[in-house]
Amino acid sequence: MSTAFDARLGPSAVAPVKPHLDHPMDIRLALGILAALAGGLFYMAYSIRSDIAESGGGPTTILPFVLLGVAMLIALGFEFVNGFHDTANAVATVIYTHALPAQVAVIWSGCWNLIGVLVSSGAVAFGIVSLLPVELILQVGSGAGYAMVFALLIAAIIWNLGTWFLGIPASSSHTLIGSIVGVGVANALLRGQDGTSGVDWDQVTKIGEALLFSPLFGFGLSALLLLAMKAVIKAPELYTAPTTNAPPTPWIRGLLVLTCTLVSFFHGSNDGQKGMGLIMLILIGVAPTAYALNRAPPPGHADAFIAAAQNASKIVQAHGAGYNVIGDPRPAVTDYIHAHQISEGTYPSLAVLVQQISDSVKQYGSVAKTPLDKVQNVRNDMYLASEAMRVLAKDKESELSADGKKQIGEFKKQLDYSTKFIPLWVKVCVAIALGLGTMVGWKRIVVTVGEKIGKTHLTYGQGAAAEIIAAATIGAAGGLGLPVSTTHVLSSGVAGTMVANGSGMQWSTIRSIALAWVLTLPAAMLLSGFLFVIFRAIF
Repeated sequence: MSTAFDARLGPSAVAPVKPHLDHPMDIRLALGILAALAGGLFYMAYSIRSDIAESGGGPTTILPFVLLGVAMLIALGFEFVNGFHDTANAVATVIYTHALPAQVAVIWSGCWNLIGVLVSSGAVAFGIVSLLPVELILQVGSGAGYAMVFALLIAAIIWNLGTWFLGIPASSSHTLIGSIVGVGVANALLRGQDGTSGVDWDQVTKIGEALLFSPLFGFGLSALLLLAMKAVIKAPELYTAPTTNAPPTPWIRGLLVLTCTLVSFFHGSNDGQKGMGLIMLILIGVAPTAYALNRAPPPGHADAFIAAAQNASKIVQAHGAGYNVIGDPRPAVTDYIHAHQISEGTYPSLAVLVQQISDSVKQYGSVAKTPLDKVQNVRNDMYLASEAMRVLAKDKESELSADGKKQIGEFKKQLDYSTKFIPLWVKVCVAIALGLGTMVGWKRIVVTVGEKIGKTHLTYGQGAAAEIIAAATIGAAGGLGLPVSTTHVLSSGVAGTMVANGSGMQWSTIRSIALAWVLTLPAAMLLSGFLFVIFRAIF
């Protein structure tokens, strides 16, 4: 026990008991993890092979499959590292309050992370993808696309492993977004453009605000919740630190296990999606015939799609009346997505693009019936139109009426349904990687959260308050399609309860966490930008 703990003990007080964290991993658990990893990789390979065979086309040489395999392993590796880097926060409270033994806690948390991934909506996945430069997304199967994916994922893994090794609870969400921004800036500079033009700063700002304010909410609301609990729940045992290795009373234990479960579940449903969107980009680039378009639409989808396209086209055409488009409409639409500035060519070009998409679906009879040699182009047109609609709906200069925005929103939903989907096997493989990652390498971060934030041992009430707020914050963010950091929300929540409890803070740890918080974005940006330049020269 640290001297800080001893200094706060009275002459007759019983010292809090720390949990045992040094038990070696059970050989059965180790073999189970290896078996699950092998099974997941086999399932992934089998699913890709089956999907490509069913689509009727795919790569004809071995190189694309090699690149696909490497990219998929890196993407799943990111999720595996994310598991033991971030989810350790979820189990710290139940471990340090002896509600669950450490090995049981991490297995329990891993299972609920897996379930959270499986039931996730995909909204966060494609919110992350929208941060990427549109021109790289449209050519994701090219050398530039591979360079993008490799650079941002490897940069994120390197930074996560570095902060984990030092036992610093840094944010995987911050890391991934910083890596994406770094790639965008580097890509723009390589193309001779201003570095700021390679990033959708409006979207970055929106996500950045969620990442910035969620820890503040975690700190403040956890402190307030603990104070409210003390005022309402008059149970002294809830606000004391464990003095034996025995678990707490059943109702306290149940509360702590429930909150751990919720944080694990919502972490899986939010963080698990970040790798899904990138995996879909990889699959689209290598096997567009199987993954570029949703080939399992519901009955009547084509009619609903064409009707929504016609309504949106009329609105866009009305704003672009008096102008004609000669040639390819895509450059003007792409420029609008980059600059967020309406020019005289924006509306007429977008109207032409929407009409071309509608004509294609009408001609083929369904999105699913798009000829194999047209799939990639149709998908790119749909993605381009969807992004333009997203920007247009928020553009104050668009002068769209409420009904106009509604009609555009309906068409965007149809476009997204056709292009932004996640096969079940992708969810399963990400769930396995994240869930199994939770079960290894968790000790470093757990010790930091459990021992090094406050000067006193974590009480049952503090653990419950911090995790209730963390679960609510992460769950709400997932519903809004915003990525947040489990690490920052939970660790700031623990800090908030320490302040509310008058426990005092270990400022050396707080400074390390704050430094990592500040440095993560720029460090990830520089690392991913540097790697992108290297990989761009290779591919």
